[in-house]
Amino acid sequence: MSEKPLTINLTAKKAGVGVETIRYYQRIGLINKPEKPLSGYRVYSEETVSRLRFIQRAKELGFSLAEISNLLALGDGRCMETKGLAVHKLEIIKSKINDLQSMASTLEKLIQSCESNPDYQGCPIIKAISKR
Repeated sequence: MSEKPLTINLTAKKAGVGVETIRYYQRIGLINKPEKPLSGYRVYSEETVSRLRFIQRAKELGFSLAEISNLLALGDGRCMETKGLAVHKLEIIKSKINDLQSMASTLEKLIQSCESNPDYQGCPIIKAISKR
């Protein structure tokens, strides 16, 4: 029993993405658009499915599509350059985590100040946000 040809719908389903995502990735050059035969639908390869999965996993790690394009261009044989991109991304992520922790701490303090305002004489949260 032979497998069904990988049409765009089947490719999308196998890779866990939408059809429009595939079309978008084709437009921006992340994946190739297969030739359309005169008699039917474009047929995608398993390599395209793997590439789509790679893109999705890289997005989950926080890489932008431009960064993913760079990763794909580097390929498997340029580990030190790839490592450099990953180190840079990790630094950005850690910085964002620090910013988020600072934001959470500030909000916790504002919430506590609101709770210790029994007469509700003006909202400390609104006052703090209004300050410049």
